[in-house]
Amino acid sequence: MEKKWWHGKTAYQIYPKSFCDSNGDGIGDLRGIISKLDYLKELGVDIVWLSPIYKSPLADQGYDISDYYSIDPRFGTMEDMEELLEEANKREMFIVMDLVVNHCSDEHEWFQKACEDPDGRFGKYFYIRDWHEGEPLPTNWRSYFGGPCWEKLPGHDDKVYLHVFHKKQPDLNWENPELRAEVYKMINWWLEKGLAGFRIDAIINIKKALPLHDYPADRDDGLCAIQRMLEEATGITEFLNEMADETFRKWDAFTAGEVFDEKDEELPQFIGDRGCFSTMFDFAENLLGRSDKGWYDAQPVTAEMYKKAAFQAHKRVEGIGFLSNIIENHDEPRGVSHYLPEGQVNERSKKLLGGLNFMMKGLPFLYQGQEIGMENCHYTSIDEADDISALDQYRVALDAGLSEAEALAAVDHHSRDNARTPFQWDDSPNAGFTTGTPWLRVNPNYKRVNLAEQRDRADSVWSFYRQLIELRRNPEYAEAVVYGEMVPYLPEQKNLMAYFRKGEEKTLLVLGNWQPDPQEVVLPGPVEEVLLNNCPGLCLTDGVARLEGWQFAVLAL
Repeated sequence: MEKKWWHGKTAYQIYPKSFCDSNGDGIGDLRGIISKLDYLKELGVDIVWLSPIYKSPLADQGYDISDYYSIDPRFGTMEDMEELLEEANKREMFIVMDLVVNHCSDEHEWFQKACEDPDGRFGKYFYIRDWHEGEPLPTNWRSYFGGPCWEKLPGHDDKVYLHVFHKKQPDLNWENPELRAEVYKMINWWLEKGLAGFRIDAIINIKKALPLHDYPADRDDGLCAIQRMLEEATGITEFLNEMADETFRKWDAFTAGEVFDEKDEELPQFIGDRGCFSTMFDFAENLLGRSDKGWYDAQPVTAEMYKKAAFQAHKRVEGIGFLSNIIENHDEPRGVSHYLPEGQVNERSKKLLGGLNFMMKGLPFLYQGQEIGMENCHYTSIDEADDISALDQYRVALDAGLSEAEALAAVDHHSRDNARTPFQWDDSPNAGFTTGTPWLRVNPNYKRVNLAEQRDRADSVWSFYRQLIELRRNPEYAEAVVYGEMVPYLPEQKNLMAYFRKGEEKTLLVLGNWQPDPQEVVLPGPVEEVLLNNCPGLCLTDGVARLEGWQFAVLAL
């Protein structure tokens, strides 16, 4: 594998709206992020990914962009952004932004002009089709947020446009070379400004299976999941390679792709040495337990499910490229509430989950609040929901015959709002996030779970994440941690997740007892040193490690 500047780094995702509010309006902002750069540096973060801060009506929390060249006033100014880039550079940190180019906002100038003249230049930037009342829609695809993917074009009763996400997010027509050129121009503008790269949103959707057509319905609504179309679509890497040649490769930029439904044969084209992206996120674990019927039918994730998914995901890419490893992000519930059994969420189990994920081969991505073990924030009423997916899934559950209480419980666990509650800095009002009224309620557990309480405590979740990052940087072990082969160990032993990281000179054994009861693990050889341990001690006797409940350890062999 060709070594890259970002390989040994640690990345951190900021959801700007909920990170730190500098002016008391209840919304996090760029000046708040600038004020916390020293905190991130202390934690050990190198790469900082900002969820969208572009100008937007926030129909989907900024993933509906109305101007790619402007900062939304809620978050600050372009001068603030330039200062953030400058201050990050002083600290040898790298800023990455979201690249959202499958769709834009219906308030973007392109779409406004398309509405004025659907058959003109800008109409060809989108998927606009003729349609008359009473006729079937062009396809029976279901939007990711529920309902048909087609909406009437404003001002035109005889035309509809495609939106695979929210109706205020019209899909861009990547088959149009003029549209692609506009996208590349914008990307280069940001890279020239000093951006280190991009996290690339929903990119698999840019390639449609042409000609557009129906698929068998999979629910009573007569619609089909958009994934059916994606399974048939081919040729996406032609677009992505063109984009990389015109932009990323010229700047040696870092790119992390949000890629779902990719085909095995495409992996080298995505993340190989000459791949379209630097890396792509591993979503194998996040997809566990999901159901085509909806959140209400999802199954709890077990240790065995998680272990199998993680090992298979990394086996797929061994010798090809790097995955970016995540437990949670802005689109998922809090990982500790999702993966750990109810009643077993504590500091020890939080460290186990974090350690097992962080030590896998690839680039570790922390999501804000993960480093202090932030948890889900439960609804008492659906009226508290801000997440448009939660509102849709609540309706899906009701349509399936669940009671309102059952439907609320179904969406409560999976809602994206869980990850979007404000960062819990301390135990002062609003968890120190804002002096005003927060845009989304603070998790009531902030008195117990907050950074101030953990920062100087040696056995805290926060201190444990710092130790993980320090091990990744340790010159003696960095080669094994960053580049070492990941090999499962005793995969058949129940509720044990164990694997080697085999470097050229060092071999590490990662052990995690994913259960409250102790269990013994036969060791493959002598232990040279215990490098990390989330318990006060580790019993190593006669070639056997006796792990306490939820114990995690990294051993140098």
